[in-house]
Amino acid sequence: MEVRIGVQHVARELVIESPEDTDAITTAVSAALTGESKILSIDDDKGRRVVVPAEKLAYVELGEPGTRRVGFGAL
Repeated sequence: MEVRIGVQHVARELVIESPEDTDAITTAVSAALTGESKILSIDDDKGRRVVVPAEKLAYVELGEPGTRRVGFGAL
């Protein structure tokens, strides 16, 4: 699953490929936004953990990773 995280006062967004499902990430985001947790912590598919302070979150976008096309012709 592709997760895009916008951070306040930062020009670029964080893009993470995570093995977690939509429900697990949604639960983590809602816990961070409601104040149950002060941080948003998501593990990526390479075993790294991304931690963002909840007060600095601008947006979180969830979606499937796009397939990359190879070659010159469009099918």
